[in-house]
Amino acid sequence: MCQPKNCISQTFEVSTAYDGMRLDKFLADIYPDLSRSYFQKLIKSGQIRIQNEPARKSGCIVKAGELVDVEIPETVSADILPENIPLDILYEDEDLLIVNKPKDMVVHPAPGHYTGTLVNAVMYHCAEHLSGINGEIRPGIVHRIDKDTTGSLIVCKNDSAHASLAAQLKEHSVTRRYRGIVSGLIKDNEGSISSDIGRDPKNRLKMASGVKNGRPAVTNYHVLERFRQHTYLEFELETGRTHQIRVHMAGIGHPLLGDSLYGPSKCRFHLQGQCLHAMVIGFIHPRDGRYMEITAPLPEYFQKLTNEGAGRL
Repeated sequence: MCQPKNCISQTFEVSTAYDGMRLDKFLADIYPDLSRSYFQKLIKSGQIRIQNEPARKSGCIVKAGELVDVEIPETVSADILPENIPLDILYEDEDLLIVNKPKDMVVHPAPGHYTGTLVNAVMYHCAEHLSGINGEIRPGIVHRIDKDTTGSLIVCKNDSAHASLAAQLKEHSVTRRYRGIVSGLIKDNEGSISSDIGRDPKNRLKMASGVKNGRPAVTNYHVLERFRQHTYLEFELETGRTHQIRVHMAGIGHPLLGDSLYGPSKCRFHLQGQCLHAMVIGFIHPRDGRYMEITAPLPEYFQKLTNEGAGRL
């Protein structure tokens, strides 16, 4: 096993929601930005332990109450190469690019994801025209959305645009409206959730409400449609904390469909991650000062759920 100075070490207790799950899937669920194949390599190299014993098989089953020790090598500098990956471009000019990110695409490179990311794709598309404020591993990236969240995302082509958008995000003046389907029937037609969100002390890659050193977060929602056992919502964020909608909805007992990190580990619709789409993003253009709103159409799986919802949900 690697030395502590070169590794990030964490220990997790397997909850009942993960009882009977494959080890590699369990790890990919609690580390949503890392892939199962990446953890399969760590398992083979002896960097994953169950009950203080090395786990040698990715397919071994975890049981509720067991302790899983994880050692992840720290990120090292890597050559991030342009890749000819198709992009769904919603808007583009000399300063910025708005893309409609698909499911299962990581925004910027990380351990286990040095290829196939949005950064690899935009480096190919934009050549050398990307902002560098976030460094070599995240060129052009001013904000992010989760791997399995779809929708609109801004990429900056120069440092001036990056600084302008970063300031707007910091001031919470960027309009961000999401669509999502949650478990259960929400009684009120609209509401607002306000709570501090910070890193979960029991799972450093998970967020939680009401934790020490949490930051204020506000999510407004209104009901678009109710199905038999689920509710279709639009969300508008006043802040932009990591996993904000996912944490807030789980906190009121209505986790997003498919969100195995904050909700049930199994979903009857066999979804790939949470049912959440960043539909609208609005901001002041950094060059000419005009207000813009860009809308990302709902992905096919989402349209299918909503169109057939009355009969299926």
